[in-house]
Order: sequence, then structure tokens, then C-alpha cells
Amino acid sequence: MANVAIYNMEGNEVGSLELNDAVFGVEINEHLVHMAVVQQLANNRQGTQKAKTRSEVRGGGRKPWRQKGTGHARQGSIRAPQWRGGGVVFAPVPRDYSFKLNKKEKRAALKSALTSKVNDSKFIVVDDLKMDEIKTKKFQEVLKNLKVNKALVIINENDQNVVMSARNIPAVKTALTNTINVYDVLKYDTVVATKDAVATIEEVYA
Repeated sequence: MANVAIYNMEGNEVGSLELNDAVFGVEINEHLVHMAVVQQLANNRQGTQKAKTRSEVRGGGRKPWRQKGTGHARQGSIRAPQWRGGGVVFAPVPRDYSFKLNKKEKRAALKSALTSKVNDSKFIVVDDLKMDEIKTKKFQEVLKNLKVNKALVIINENDQNVVMSARNIPAVKTALTNTINVYDVLKYDTVVATKDAVATIEEVYA
């Protein structure tokens, strides 16, 4: 089992924690991780792009000139794709880009992503993360003490003081244990989790 240090908000080491190998020490499956990221990005797409085909544009019912004898190339409609104002060939239409990933595959992908962070020493555990008030400057000081810049901060409870304090920092995102996903874990350089959050993750995913 992997051992990680536990830090306080001042950046001092106050103990150590043994991580569960069933969650933080699995064999990394890069294919599933890739599929999970593709699925999340695909599911976020609006799919509302639309352009008109030659059957939908206005006009063009009459043949612009006779078939032979004009010196022009033969044309059937002024709304054919090669004409200005004509329809688009294979025009995009509104569609649903989302696809399904099995629950076991999602869980395996998340475990792989968390394991990769632990292996790269990019997983930091904090004994507690409490703020007396909503203060971005104080939250930045905590990150500075932990020597972290771009981070995904995982908390166990929806503490508004912590969430609101971190909201205005561009390179930081807060997430509850039930909202973490593969894309966010990989996107941010470091994962910072409270001790309680780690216990909940192990309980749910082990």
C-alpha cells in the first residue's frame, strides 16, 4: 500500500496515511481513461450546429438557362452547392454526441487516474480544510504553503467558505467526493484531498 504524508493548512507534515490499493494502487488502464475523457467531452457538446442543404435553401426551383447552346456549363438550380447562396454539401444537422460507458468502466478509469496521480507524487492529503470566512487570499496562502498551483481540491462536505474562496482562482477547482471525474483529475496538475474525502472515496470505490 502507498503511504502519503498528511499536511495541515500551514504546509507542515502532521502524519501519514496508508492508501487503499484497491483505489489508489490499481493497474493503470490507459484505454479506459481515454474513453472516459472522450465520453465526458462528447456528453458536454450541445450538438446544435445546423446548416441548410440544397433542399432547404430558398429559391432555385427554375433551371437558370437551357441545357444546350448557351456556352455555359449545364446547371439545374441556382441553389446547387457550387452557387453563391446555395446549399451545403453534407450539411451538419443537430445531433446527440453522447454515448454510454459502463459503470464498471467508469470506476476503473477513475481509479486509474487517481493511481497515476499517486504514482507521480501529485496527490496531497490535508488533515482538514476549513475557512472562517470567504477569502480568496487566504485560500491562495494555503495553496502556497502546500506548494501547489494548478489543483483539483476534493472536499467531503459542501463547505461554502472553501468553495467560494477558491472560485475566483483560475487554476483551481473544488469538487465533492461524489462529483469527481477522470477529466478533472487529469486536467489539474495536482489533486489536493482532505483526509475525510480520501476515506469516503475509498469507501465508495474500494
